[in-house]
Amino acid sequence: MNQEVTDFIEAIKEPWQVELSTRLREVVHQAILDPQERIQYKKPHFLKNGKYAAVISTSKDAVSFTIFNASELELPEGKFDGPPERKTLKLRKGDSFDTAQLVSWVSQASSAL
Repeated sequence: MNQEVTDFIEAIKEPWQVELSTRLREVVHQAILDPQERIQYKKPHFLKNGKYAAVISTSKDAVSFTIFNASELELPEGKFDGPPERKTLKLRKGDSFDTAQLVSWVSQASSAL
């Protein structure tokens, strides 16, 4: 794990955003064997074989998790936004997610990278 990404997550002001970001990072590590991590455009990016697999970003009231290479995924209606090639899940305080399902989607999306 990249120390810059760890520092980024630990520096988030809202505890619920730290918790969600930490859990989303764990999702990536479960889905991708030894992902590359780096801070780019002021947010954590996760790569497989040098290609973008996922990104975590925070805003005032949400944590967003973007899955790249998502064109082939069968995602639930209304949960994800964005063009077919990258889908974003926006989580707000009190929201939860199905860890196993998210791991599966990230794994599927990154399998071709």
